[in-house]
Amino acid sequence: MEEFIRSILIFLSDLGYFGIAIGLMLEVIPSEIVLSYGGFLVSQEKITFWGAVIAGTIGGTIAQLFLYWMGYYGGRPFLKKYGKYLLIREKEIDKAEEWFNRYGVGVIFTARFIPVVRHAISIPAGIARMPLAKFTLYTTLAVIPWSILFIYLGMQLGARWEDINEAAKPFIEPIIWIAAACLVLYVLISICKKKKASRFFS
Repeated sequence: MEEFIRSILIFLSDLGYFGIAIGLMLEVIPSEIVLSYGGFLVSQEKITFWGAVIAGTIGGTIAQLFLYWMGYYGGRPFLKKYGKYLLIREKEIDKAEEWFNRYGVGVIFTARFIPVVRHAISIPAGIARMPLAKFTLYTTLAVIPWSILFIYLGMQLGARWEDINEAAKPFIEPIIWIAAACLVLYVLISICKKKKASRFFS
């Protein structure tokens, strides 16, 4: 498996920025690995840091748009049947749908940093017909810092880019806590707004 991933990454590296975007769009390899390899290419001065971030942001956003459209046009039956080919299990879709229904559209940003629901959250957004412009905005805002982090770590690791999971651990846990805090804050603000609106119309 490692040789398979390595061969794909070497192929994508020949495509430069386009290869990073394609790698993230296809989701065959986890985004963390693609981005860290992009950081390795930056350390080799084959591409620039900000060019890699832009390519990562575009590729990562388009990947989520694919899932959004699958939810929008195919619905849950389609994803239940074909989700396994996208490496998304039914229980992940269930969890993401639960989060989306409970926390609303704001979860599209915060859930990007939380395991299990991170990739699948786009699906219930499509099923719920969330406005495309709002979905794209929230997704892009979340993909940017994610791309910056893993490209930077890959750049620091250099030839040891494969150790990205170990290197990212000290950063991922605080990010998860911050994302969870932002989610709680978003929910509280939403509740306050609803209460104010109900008082106004009562």
